[in-house]
Amino acid sequence: MPQNKKEGIFFTTIVCFSMVLSMSAYNLLLHGQFSLSNLLGGLVPGFIVAFIFDVLIVSLPAKKIAFALPINKEKKIQMIIAVSSCMVLGMVFFMSMYGVIVQFGFTENFLSYYIGAFFKNLIMALPLQLLIVGPICRRILSMSRQSSWLKETNN
Repeated sequence: MPQNKKEGIFFTTIVCFSMVLSMSAYNLLLHGQFSLSNLLGGLVPGFIVAFIFDVLIVSLPAKKIAFALPINKEKKIQMIIAVSSCMVLGMVFFMSMYGVIVQFGFTENFLSYYIGAFFKNLIMALPLQLLIVGPICRRILSMSRQSSWLKETNN
């Protein structure tokens, strides 16, 4: 887990980018629209929207909820699972809405499209985050600590 502000920004960026890339590919495949141009065309706007949701809306409440859960806070794995799960729930809530708006707009079918997208995204995003993206990004963060570029300086 990040230990300072620079690490937090770095970790948030790599997790957010990895999840947006993966979930964009997944959703394009689901809708039979996968191509490299479609993936790359939606990647930057999707990343920007996801990063804003993550930093400004989802992160703080998700962490508050995770820390309020009846888990052993001394066990790092329980904290990782709790925080990651709460983050995924919040991000899937907002990013499914974003995806439905981008693909279909606000139509009379918005709610049914949204509910379907939410559950399809949740069943992919939760295991993706817990089993693949989270561990890889934590490993990258751990390896980056061996260099000095993420250390906070008191200038």
